[in-house]
Amino acid sequence: MYSDTRKPGLMTFIYAFLSLVILFCLIVEIRLHVPSEMEEETAASIRNAVRECALQCYVVEGVYPENIEYLQENYGLRINTKAYIVAYEAFAENQMPQIKVVKRKQ
Repeated sequence: MYSDTRKPGLMTFIYAFLSLVILFCLIVEIRLHVPSEMEEETAASIRNAVRECALQCYVVEGVYPENIEYLQENYGLRINTKAYIVAYEAFAENQMPQIKVVKRKQ
């Protein structure tokens, strides 16, 4: 009886446009979110590497090192100092130092 033979019109255009807008927003969100996650994971990896080297030094020598340079010279610790700042604060020889890693602004 009744057959809808209308041509695609305004509603089809609106649905297509909204779909493209949503897709664009998702792509932008992913591009903004992924690098920050990677930077956080890298900072955590550096912090863990410094902590493990300090702990190894404590086990071998009986004291935590006074500075991070000691770990770099004697325990093979390598840090990308161009990309990250590492704050290593040793309070006492028998207490784990405070370790903070921050991404440098470029």
